[in-house]
Amino acid sequence: MELNYTKVGDYLLPNLTIEKQNNEKINKYGYLRLHYLKENNKPLYTTLLMKNELTNHLVSVSIEAENRLNILMEQYKNSDELLSEKNKINNQIEWAKLMNNYKNMAEEIILKEIIYV
Repeated sequence: MELNYTKVGDYLLPNLTIEKQNNEKINKYGYLRLHYLKENNKPLYTTLLMKNELTNHLVSVSIEAENRLNILMEQYKNSDELLSEKNKINNQIEWAKLMNNYKNMAEEIILKEIIYV
């Protein structure tokens, strides 16, 4: 890799460019991963940043976590008869409580399996 420099006044500044990066959105799981890397895994964070792969890494973590959440929520819905559409109509508050509990459980699993590794 060859660096070219431009003279600005008395200084030589490197001509740095950012290569094409993934333009997909980073969701909350990607930002949690970013925070985790900054605070707990500086070497990996610095390496990804210097190789210009940090954004791609965060996007892939976002996608993987979102897919895992969807799979877990589908499994929970299929395994618990209280989460049926009939029960949703009859007892909305209880149904919402259960859904929130299952979502919290799924997010804990995602944090342990994907984000904080």
